[in-house]
Amino acid sequence: MTNLADTLTPRHRWLIFGALGTGVFVDSLEISIVAVILPTLVTELQVSFTLVQWVVLAFTLTKTAIVLSVGRLGDMIGKRPVFLGGTVAFVVGSVLAGLAPNIELLLLFRVLQAVGGAFATALSMGILTEIFPASERGKALGVFSASVSLGGIAGPFLGGLLLDFLSWRWIFFVGIPISCVSFYLAWRYMPVSAPSGRQRFDWTGSSSLAACLLTLMLFLTFGQGAGYRSPAMLALFALSLLTFALFMRTERRTKDPLLNLAIFRNAQFSLNLSMRLISFIVLGGVYLLLPFYLTNVLLLEPVAVGLLLTTSWISFGVASPIAGILSDRFGYRRIAGAGLILMAFGCYAVSTLSVDSSILGYVLRVSTLGLGIGLFQSPNNSAVMGSVPSERLGVASGINVIARTLGRTSGIAALGALWASRVTAHAGPDYIGGVTEAAAAFQIAGLRDVTYAALAIVAVALILSAWGILEARAPLQRVQSGL
Repeated sequence: MTNLADTLTPRHRWLIFGALGTGVFVDSLEISIVAVILPTLVTELQVSFTLVQWVVLAFTLTKTAIVLSVGRLGDMIGKRPVFLGGTVAFVVGSVLAGLAPNIELLLLFRVLQAVGGAFATALSMGILTEIFPASERGKALGVFSASVSLGGIAGPFLGGLLLDFLSWRWIFFVGIPISCVSFYLAWRYMPVSAPSGRQRFDWTGSSSLAACLLTLMLFLTFGQGAGYRSPAMLALFALSLLTFALFMRTERRTKDPLLNLAIFRNAQFSLNLSMRLISFIVLGGVYLLLPFYLTNVLLLEPVAVGLLLTTSWISFGVASPIAGILSDRFGYRRIAGAGLILMAFGCYAVSTLSVDSSILGYVLRVSTLGLGIGLFQSPNNSAVMGSVPSERLGVASGINVIARTLGRTSGIAALGALWASRVTAHAGPDYIGGVTEAAAAFQIAGLRDVTYAALAIVAVALILSAWGILEARAPLQRVQSGL
């Protein structure tokens, strides 16, 4: 059977990459750019911080819930039509979100935008693996990661600029021309391919997984207002556990499961995937709060906020390719471990921010965290993908996307809820205002508590990293001892 990579010229491969790279750039742009407008939406739409979180959560949660289903659909009908259809849905969702007259419709159109984004980006790593030979795959994946970082860097700056000179609505329009370029390149150059044989879609597994994730995020987000021990919240948590049990039962029994659970028997795969999930929990939660610190505590204008938010993405983008080179030379375990240690230092550094912190002080603290995340992510991603056989690379790619989006979503929900509860606690029992209207000292105290929690989460990843090193050394020690 002819390998698809062998049938394509280098130019053809990179034109297809252009479609994928621009698609993931816009996806990353949407995640980072929306963070800039959260304080503005609280004021202009006259809604609470808890509800405004869902402008971010609606996008990331929807993508997390359907990404495995999208991967399965791509295997069934071909990746090209799924990618093209997703790009169209993303553009339509972007237009409608920018025109939304209220928070309810904005959230609805963010869901549509997320569905399109999932269809357009969830298959990207699988497509790259198919179209590039092994000798060029590392380079392609490296540039692909750079596209993600570039979107993150451009988002806050463009967001601040658009917010200052136009309005928050233009945040949703800015990615449309780029998505059109992505659509054209995919339509023109992406090969048509469909698997032979009849396959069945796992509707029960897909719906139960989506329900599990949705109810879990509802519990995490609204529990801060209603109380996590309230009957409604306990019911949501119980429903999340029930649907998770249904998903696991379905995947074990169905002939064509949405997710083959055997992949998790690989210890190195599971350990590295867990560390990836943890890193994005920290990234999502801490980065969610930075624009509130810059806006409400340092009282900066939107353009300045946007510029300062790019510092973490710049440090991430700089560290990622360097980490890839170093991990090729010294091994991924050492470099990923060093990245986790630097992340821990970064969390502690962010915890020392205050009302009197200078711009340079902010940049140095946040850049330390960004460097740590960048130093960790590249070797960790290589470890996850390298720990599975070639016939499961597509599955590993899909799970990688889930770990990233689920980690970020969980971090936003859990650490955002923690921040809101801690700010309220520091403000005292007599305080009746909103979280974002609390005094700067209380908001900073809440941020400090969140970064301490993030530091504890990174410590868990360090323990897993040490466990992985011991697991890898054990077979070698047995061989050396003659056992």
